[in-house]
Amino acid sequence: QVQLVESGGGLVQAGASLRLSCAASRRTFSSYAVGWFRQAPGKEREFVAAISWSGGMTYYFDSVKGRFTISRDNAKNAVYLQMNSLKPEDTAVYYCAAAPKGPTVVLTREEYDYWGQGTQVTVSS
Repeated sequence: QVQLVESGGGLVQAGASLRLSCAASRRTFSSYAVGWFRQAPGKEREFVAAISWSGGMTYYFDSVKGRFTISRDNAKNAVYLQMNSLKPEDTAVYYCAAAPKGPTVVLTREEYDYWGQGTQVTVSS
């Protein structure tokens, strides 16, 4: 069982930056692939970014490439999402998720076993 807690969301203006954190409860978190998803009101939860267990592989949704960076610190059982040049369309609840997969990125939400409670990101124009 892995418990995930997101933090770092908030209300910012367009063009600003935020850094989301995902803290995990389990010491073996380093063996989990992790992803960030987001869900805007009235929309389905969508993939944002993913990182492999070592951090050696990353993958991004097209709309966030070049603006968002996913990283992890396994010594701290944490994964981060640095979000730069934020746009109003980035407004959503952001969730981190973990999957006990091998050295690969996991792209679909169905493959993730554990989810956090989410953190709200609101970008005003």
